[in-house]
Amino acid sequence: MTDDSLIHDPNGGMDRLLAIMARLRDPATGCPWDVEQTFATIAPYTIEEAHEVADAIQRQAWGELPGELGDLLFQAVFHARMAEEAGMFGFADVVRAISDKMVTRHPHVFGDQSRDKTPEQQTKDWEALKAKERGTARVLDGVALALPALTRAVKLQNRAARVGFDWPDVGEVVAKIAEEAAELVEARDTLTEAEVEEEFGDLLFVMANLARHLKLDPEAALRAANAKFTCRFNRIEDWLAEDGRHPRDSDLAEMDALWNRAKAEEKAARG
Repeated sequence: MTDDSLIHDPNGGMDRLLAIMARLRDPATGCPWDVEQTFATIAPYTIEEAHEVADAIQRQAWGELPGELGDLLFQAVFHARMAEEAGMFGFADVVRAISDKMVTRHPHVFGDQSRDKTPEQQTKDWEALKAKERGTARVLDGVALALPALTRAVKLQNRAARVGFDWPDVGEVVAKIAEEAAELVEARDTLTEAEVEEEFGDLLFVMANLARHLKLDPEAALRAANAKFTCRFNRIEDWLAEDGRHPRDSDLAEMDALWNRAKAEEKAARG
């Protein structure tokens, strides 16, 4: 009979979580769904859980954050367990790798370098250490393909900027946005669907560059815009529902007026 005492121990800590993962993956006594998973099938969940952590933080939902962080931690444990089963590495190797990296990349904390640096200088030193670790790799190597596209665009641009490939000021970025927008309008009428998509991608890439020059996170900005749109559209639905109607029973002119009403309501709430 299997000893589940650790699994049911609320104070079991990290050992308890590792034991739970091992049981879930046990071919004889585990969960059929967990047993059949692979790195490829789990990776999308890992990305999703990271986004849910970011969402909880943006909403300042601090009561939800422990659970969301736990979900993300479980993803690391899941990948490590599959790697251990394949004879590649285990969770202890994951912990060792990140611990060694943190010590190496913080010589001003764990070594003999001075802590008398600005956060900006520490960021530059961090990137220099990363570049040294990459050795002779290409400038853009190592920027993860699975990152959200806007985030990856900023990281690619940051890498290029470190070797001097960058616009010197925001004005030139804004001018490039106008140029790409004009090309997109022209493409809409004269080019193929694939070419229109390419022009649209170019415009998004430059918009991400503008965010970088303004020291903004484009993903966070777009999440905020999504949240604002959702809130305002929900108010439109609420007001229409008071008359027993649905948005499909309205028209653009009425909904646009209600949208402006929702904007005014938000402004008044902010004082």
